Order: sequence, then structure tokens, then C-alpha cells
Amino acid sequence: MKTSSGPTRDGGRHRRGWNGVEDKSESHQREEILELLWTMREMGRTNLDEVLEVAEGEEWKRLLAEMEASGWISIHENQVSLLNEGERRAEEIIRRHRLAERLLSEVFEIEESHMESSACQFEHILSPKVLDSVCSFLGHPPICPHGKPIPRGPCCARFKREVEPLVRPLSDLKLGEEGRVVFIAPRSRFRLERLSALGLIPGSVVRLAQRRPSYVLEVGETALALDEEIVREIYVKRV
Repeated sequence: MKTSSGPTRDGGRHRRGWNGVEDKSESHQREEILELLWTMREMGRTNLDEVLEVAEGEEWKRLLAEMEASGWISIHENQVSLLNEGERRAEEIIRRHRLAERLLSEVFEIEESHMESSACQFEHILSPKVLDSVCSFLGHPPICPHGKPIPRGPCCARFKREVEPLVRPLSDLKLGEEGRVVFIAPRSRFRLERLSALGLIPGSVVRLAQRRPSYVLEVGETALALDEEIVREIYVKRV
């Protein structure tokens, strides 16, 4: 999916009816519409005119009308909202895409410039079972590489640990172990800015030196004393 610049369109379709067998490109277009509605809602934008700015021609208007007739979305007073079925499908699409981005970024170390297009292709091979395994392997990350929230899945609620997570809270490190900061999920922006000022940013290597009475982390030549609540918001990959 093209979350940053909006959906793209394919030509040369041979379309069947809404309830019949449909070609893959149209199915992907509906996924793109749902993804766009979700990401625009995150930005507080639900105006139909803004949605249609992304469309080319009348195709999206037709698809939006069909999705509304099928109970996926609601269009009222020029505002578009996701209904239960549309919400469920959009959440699945967003979760799949953002976990694909996280996997490509952290495991395969794909560069930022290539990550979006690679994630768009990779996400389509992730079945629900494989997706849960990927999520568990990554340590149930709360955000994607761009800082956007990843919807929770069944594996996140169960916190299964059959697979050793690649990314885990810094508090899980053993004394003397080092970890590279992958992402930070603080409860407030002020806390994130404070940690950044202390040198705790994605990519920095930290060593857990002490747990009691407070956590002591070593970042280069600097020793930092932090509360456990803050340490649990810092996610690292062992090095």
C-alpha cells in the first residue's frame, strides 16, 4: 500500500460484480481505499472531497458507493467513516503493512527509500498465522518505523513467547548485557525529548549496569539512572 503518497491504480481490468468473482487489482484498490481512510482518520481528515483528491476518474467514486452499499463505510454530510466490517478489514490491512515495514527495517535492514514499496509487496504474503509469528518475533512492536501505531492482534493479547522476540523492552536485558535501541514508545512527548537529550535515541547502544534501587544504563561514557516505567518504554535488540 502507498500510505505516504496515496493509493495507485491499475489499468486493464476485467471486472465482475461486487458479490461475484473479482479480479485482484480491484480487490487491491478496495484495500487501498480502506488503508487511506484509516491513515487520513489518524490525521483527523475524514472529508470525502479530500479522499477523492487521490482518485483518478470515476472509479473510486463507484467503489466507495459499493462499499457504502455493502455496509463497509458510511458517507454522511460529506464525511466518510468506517463501519464495523470496514473497520475490521482496514485494521487488518494496516497491521499487516506496518508489521511488514518493521520486519524489513529491523531484520533485513532495508533502506528507508526502498522500505515502503518493499512492504507493499511483502505484506500480501503474510497470512494471519504468519503475521502473528512475525509480531511475536519482533516483540509485539507498538509502532511502525515511522512512529505510527500498529493495531494489536490476538498474539499481543496472549503475549505468546514460543519464538524468542527479536525486539524487547530494555528491562528484559540481563545485567551487563548490551542492546541497540530500536524504538521508544513513551507516554508523553516530553519524555521522548528528555531521553533524546540524554543520548537515548534509536540506534544508540546501551548497557544495563544496575536494576536496584533504580535502573542504571550506560550510554557511551554516560551513566543514566531511570525509573523502571521509563525503561520499559525503551525497546532494544540485543547486540
